[in-house]
Amino acid sequence: MDALDDALQKAGAEAFVAYGTSEDATLRYLTSFRTSDPIIYLKRIGEQGTIIVPAMEVHRAGIESPCSVMSRADAGFFTILKEEPDPLKATARVIADLADGDILLPPEFPFGLAMEIMSLRPVSVEKDALTTLRAVKSRQEMDQIRRVQHATEDAMNRAISMIQRSEPVHDHLVTPEGEALTSEMVRYEIHSALLRHGCRGMDTIVASGEETADVHLRGSGPITADAPIIIDIFPQDEETGYFADMTRTVVRGEAAPEIREMHATVSDAQILAFSLIRDGADGSAIYQAVASHFRDAGYETEPNGFVHSLGHGVGLEVHESPGLNMRGSPLVAGNIITIEPGLYYPGIGGVRIEDLGAVTKDGFDRFTNFPEIFCI
Repeated sequence: MDALDDALQKAGAEAFVAYGTSEDATLRYLTSFRTSDPIIYLKRIGEQGTIIVPAMEVHRAGIESPCSVMSRADAGFFTILKEEPDPLKATARVIADLADGDILLPPEFPFGLAMEIMSLRPVSVEKDALTTLRAVKSRQEMDQIRRVQHATEDAMNRAISMIQRSEPVHDHLVTPEGEALTSEMVRYEIHSALLRHGCRGMDTIVASGEETADVHLRGSGPITADAPIIIDIFPQDEETGYFADMTRTVVRGEAAPEIREMHATVSDAQILAFSLIRDGADGSAIYQAVASHFRDAGYETEPNGFVHSLGHGVGLEVHESPGLNMRGSPLVAGNIITIEPGLYYPGIGGVRIEDLGAVTKDGFDRFTNFPEIFCI
């Protein structure tokens, strides 16, 4: 982790320390270790990272993690606990003793533990090194994200097939069995498909009709016929921790002319963005180009219309660096990003199309192979 060594040198610190479970993306990235119990990660300049884990996890950690492994007992935790019965204070002392100098922490480090460490050692916070490091994916990480994208596309296909099998009856869709098709039913089908691939879906969006005017409304109840249905799937692989992300907007029945026009304009906006992506391109400039495209087509950018960023990085978090927005930074080959233009209008509905891929030296390697379906 040369970037961490550089950060430590710049901060004048002896050790970088992270603490938490594998739900913490930084810790998962540094350790490649899955754990529901909090562990300590500590790295000194020029040395391999070390993780301190419960005794029962030492063997497994040695198999799963590239880090050196130490038990809490070997780190002195239980000896310190006899003198200091507060586990939080004892953990702080373990960290301070192992660091033996100034300590650098990530911004998401637990505040209470940081305060206890600060009573023992000087502490500073590293905001950029790991964000920059995580934003550029290795070939292995790209392959892991592609695997999740494959699962996402299977789930999307099952969801759209379920909608296609249902018929418009009055204002809603009805299944072949005569039931009203609901967002909950489609979401269940999506999550079931993801589980078969070893992935989990959470807060999956299946919104229809006027619900689609609210960008991240999950959707509930009967699905509206002759109206937009936004399906946004962003699952996580349970084994690797990596995410994918994809959105499609479909209509079962007859789409209103304004929705057809919105969908065509959003599709053109995505194609425009694809053409501008490459190593060194400015994320803010790409966002502004798409915003101008919408304005030229007669669509607002606030308070309705194109109201969110153009895209975001994807990795061990579903939203991570880099961002394609008004404050976007330059893209770098190896970034995995989404491109998701959208338009949203109360009383009319919304349209969003989202694809995933890698920034390359000369363009965009789209991981998404799912077709852009509209009327079904």
